Amino acid sequence: MVVKSWVESANGHPDFPIENLPFGVFRRGGEPRIGMAIGDEILDLAGCYASDLVEEWACTRPSLNELMSRGRDAASRLRKRVAGILIDGSADRERAAKHLVAQRDADMLLPCTIGDYTDFYASVHHATNVGSMFRPDNPLLPNYKYVPIGYHGRASSIVISGSSFRRPTGQTRDDAEQPPTFQPSKRLDYEMEVGAFVGHGNELGSTIEMHDAEESIFGLCLVNDWSARDIQAWEYQPLGPFLAKNFATTISPWLVTLDALEPFRVPPFTRPEGDPAPLPYLKFDDDRGIDLVLEVAIASSKMREQNIEPLRLSRGNFRDMYWTLAQLVTHHTSNGCNLRPGDLIASGTVSGAAKESRGSMLERAWRGTEPVQLPTGESRTFLEDGDEIIMRGWCEREGATRIGFGECRGIVRPAQWE
Repeated sequence: MVVKSWVESANGHPDFPIENLPFGVFRRGGEPRIGMAIGDEILDLAGCYASDLVEEWACTRPSLNELMSRGRDAASRLRKRVAGILIDGSADRERAAKHLVAQRDADMLLPCTIGDYTDFYASVHHATNVGSMFRPDNPLLPNYKYVPIGYHGRASSIVISGSSFRRPTGQTRDDAEQPPTFQPSKRLDYEMEVGAFVGHGNELGSTIEMHDAEESIFGLCLVNDWSARDIQAWEYQPLGPFLAKNFATTISPWLVTLDALEPFRVPPFTRPEGDPAPLPYLKFDDDRGIDLVLEVAIASSKMREQNIEPLRLSRGNFRDMYWTLAQLVTHHTSNGCNLRPGDLIASGTVSGAAKESRGSMLERAWRGTEPVQLPTGESRTFLEDGDEIIMRGWCEREGATRIGFGECRGIVRPAQWE
């Protein structure tokens, strides 16, 4: 059944129909305010609270952390109330209409204060592709199919969609016979990922069990984990990613709730015959994946100057992840690590089995041996200055209204020390 809203732009909107109602933080000239996307508009929840349309006082805060801390139930109740306000025929239409802000007139901000950021490596296709480039006889390390692999990223360099960033400079070593050099990265890459923001979290020394894991997730966004592959290759042994990753991470501004994604839940990834079963603490009979289409496109400076549409680089699906979101949350806390409201957990690059579904330029151009041809005659093996990467995500199936995540955009600027 299609639900109609009195906000006309919401009806048939590819991302933000009334069935979605994601949370975000915006500014229009003044202080940051919490809102929900509805079509081409934003419903100002602080304004709704002042007009006695909603009862959740956390809506008056300048970030989502307080609402996140109240748990999934609080967000679900608020979302249900807002749906009742926005549905066609609502008695609250006149009062609520005063609190609509056009998205084009608003600046989107980070949705919350992000205390910690963890990035996983949950796609077996991505791990196999990258491993085969460097270890063709043994692409996957022995631990991969037993333990969700991750590293702690840098929360301070997470930026909102639409931001540009400087090409990182660092140590690289291409010639094993020569000492390393300090220079701008020549192998800058993107990574198409999905991020989960933590809601109420857990106390230090406690754990989150699989059957409770999704109750700790406030909402999902798109993540571009920019990566300097040449810096990474030199620094990552023996402790893993560091300066190759922490210079910038871009996220989309709207947090889509698991309630909105419920019609698009699917069985988790089917492990190939012969793969080990997850250890008992990572097993849950009702664990599920998400049928979420993810697309990456590129627009070079020349393409934008010539008004050429961005070129699609890949299209994959989040349902292909080897490890589920619940498993990532449970594993993260399995040693007693405490997750806090506003922490960000990213999936790692989302890649599929087909070439068209590879979620990074490293894979798409296969370590530089298969350059991507752009419509201007340019080619890419890695990203050049001025390149813009645009990521989109959406869910659709027969019998359900399509919902989306909007865009996650970022532009590469020249290095500071060039």
